[in-house]
Amino acid sequence: MKERKAVVPAGMEAVYERIRYAPAVKVGNTIYVSGQVGRDEKMQLVEGREAQTVQAFENLKKVLEAAGASLSDVVDLTTFHTDMRDLPLFLEIRDRYLTTHPMPAWTAIGAHMLGGTAGYIVEIKAVAVLPD
Repeated sequence: MKERKAVVPAGMEAVYERIRYAPAVKVGNTIYVSGQVGRDEKMQLVEGREAQTVQAFENLKKVLEAAGASLSDVVDLTTFHTDMRDLPLFLEIRDRYLTTHPMPAWTAIGAHMLGGTAGYIVEIKAVAVLPD
């Protein structure tokens, strides 16, 4: 197996140090991004459905950039939703961030609770592949 490298962007050190997981792991040209939720750099939940979803995408973007990638490198997206009725809003926001064609593969999963704390409505997990 190729060398694995933890990707920990500035402002996400607490995730790695306190919760003990890497925001992403890079193996060769592939980046496996852990589920990103709508919390800010102080690890506080962002209020409001749209604002929280935007923050989750901003966190995804930040992790990818720290790994030397961008949203256009995403090939697989898995999202978890506490209320599947939020999908129209999610899709609207997703289309602001993911504009490269072909679009990545996508799986949406309904979940009772996210992030171990009440209030989180969406979590975004991704796999990105850098060009050779």
